[in-house]
This record gives sequence, structure tokens and C-alpha cells, in this order.
Amino acid sequence: MNNTTRVLLAAVLCTAAVACSKKVKETPPAETPATTTAPSTTAPATSGVYGPEDLDTDACLRQRVVYFDFDQDTLRPEFQAIVGCHAKYLRDRPSARMTLEGNADERGSREYNLGLGERRANAVSSAIQANGGSGGSITVVSYGEERPVCTDSNEDCWAKNRRVEIVYTAK
Repeated sequence: MNNTTRVLLAAVLCTAAVACSKKVKETPPAETPATTTAPSTTAPATSGVYGPEDLDTDACLRQRVVYFDFDQDTLRPEFQAIVGCHAKYLRDRPSARMTLEGNADERGSREYNLGLGERRANAVSSAIQANGGSGGSITVVSYGEERPVCTDSNEDCWAKNRRVEIVYTAK
């Protein structure tokens, strides 16, 4: 692809990303208080707003890895709830900052895997923003195949490496 085509393609993609990132004010569904089933020895329930301590105690927020299918950069449905929890955390904590670290398995060229890792991290970023999280709180980085969690050459191992890790840099 020549440089003119690349620049034109980049401009079109940036324009599409800006056009698709229209913010819609959503009314969150009413949450049932957790204290109805909690023992009376626990602390009183807050207003449902996440705090920094919830990153280590809340089951949903502790899940900080989103996995992808082979050669895909679309978010799988089973990870929507996790993304929603992290979006709510960013809404509740405007000072919070996160880095989305995109990764790929060892198959493919280094350049392709860096691009795929970035597309995966951007997919998670877009989903967080669609759920009300602030795009200004999110940094996207791609490591491609450079940071594997498993080094075997089989499908189970490759599946573990096709991921985006959510790392909080400010809570």
C-alpha cells in the first residue's frame, strides 16, 4: 500500500472512530442493595459507588484479563459484564487511570501481532467507553507476542496469550 492510501485509510478510520464514539447519557438500572443478604457484621452499604478497595475485593473487578479468539479483535460476549464493571469503576472514580495491554500469540509476524494486540486493546477500550467509562482515563498499548504467559506451542497455550490485560495505574 502506498503512503497516500495509508494516510487516507488512517483518516477514514479516525473519522469513523470519532463518529462512533458518540456519548449517550444512560440511566443506570436500579441496583438492589447487597446488604439484604449480607450478615449484619459487615460494614454498612455505600451508595453503590466503587472505591479503590473494590479493585481487590469485588469479584467482577478482580477479573482483569479479556481473552480473544484466534485472529480476532472482537470482544467475546462472556466478557461484556467484566468490561461493564470496569467502566462503572471509571465512572465512579474519575481520577482512576487504566492501561489496556493488548497481546497476541506467537503465530504471525511481529508487526502483525503488534497491530492485532493494539486492535484488541482498542476493542476493550471502545466497550468500556460504550458502557460510560471515560476515554481520557484509558491508555492503550500493544505488546504483540512479546509478553506471553505461556510458552508452549499448542492451542491451549496460544489461547492464554490472546488477551488484553487491564492494569490500573491510578486508583
